[in-house]
Amino acid sequence: MPTTIIHSAALSSAQRDHLAARLPGDLRQHENHFRVRHKTPLAPTALEALRADLQLDINPLPEDFDPLQVGLLMSDMDSTLIGIECVDEIADFLGIKPRVAAITEAAMRGEIDFETSLRQRVALLEGLEVSALQRVYDERLRLNPGAETLVAGLKARGIKTALVSGGFTFFTDRLQRRLGLDYTLANVLEERDGRLTGRVEGAIVGAEAKAAYLDSLCLELGIHPAQAVAMGDGANDLKMLHAAGLGIAYHAKPAVRTQADAVLHHRGLDAVLDLLWLEGQA
Repeated sequence: MPTTIIHSAALSSAQRDHLAARLPGDLRQHENHFRVRHKTPLAPTALEALRADLQLDINPLPEDFDPLQVGLLMSDMDSTLIGIECVDEIADFLGIKPRVAAITEAAMRGEIDFETSLRQRVALLEGLEVSALQRVYDERLRLNPGAETLVAGLKARGIKTALVSGGFTFFTDRLQRRLGLDYTLANVLEERDGRLTGRVEGAIVGAEAKAAYLDSLCLELGIHPAQAVAMGDGANDLKMLHAAGLGIAYHAKPAVRTQADAVLHHRGLDAVLDLLWLEGQA
């Protein structure tokens, strides 16, 4: 029988009644969420309507997804693990944030090729003192809600963690140390004499590279990509989400939401653990 998760620790009587009418089945409460086992899968349009009516994250589990077998979670960084787009905040130190942010937004919607857009944005940073990167990390970078709870929950299960980003190693390296993540992959900003040159060193980490990294880590860990979870918010995350056994759109662009296996638009990152819940847990 299909299982659908309601990512809320509590439901009002009105919400319960609405669920019973639209998604009849065995509704059970767990520590941080509810689950409904039901006979008939929800059509995508009906699922979107239910999400909108209740203003809750509601996700059917793919029938071939086994939480017990998950060995890897791979997450995007900007606007997924953290609440900012680092390149936009770096650009703010040159007074060109709106110009760069417009390119970022178009790339995340899939309107501009990501690799081309990144080169355009990085070129605009030429001459900026490298010290501005540390100020972005110290003053502006914040983990999205639930990030630390998510990582702790994954570690408790022995699930490896990877942070993959079209952003920059300056930030992924620091987040790896801060959170104890297992793997990272990101772009290297070229610098000379303490200033950015406006170029990226080596090949750009874009959509293809993210998906390839997921495959390579699965090979290294001896697991199938079906045993991996991938999470992101932008168009450059789609290949990675499709390659994984469970692809999660986190506070994502509409095009990403419609193609993901699960959508988190209201809850924080800790709601990912609801999707990995096992029988016998509280």
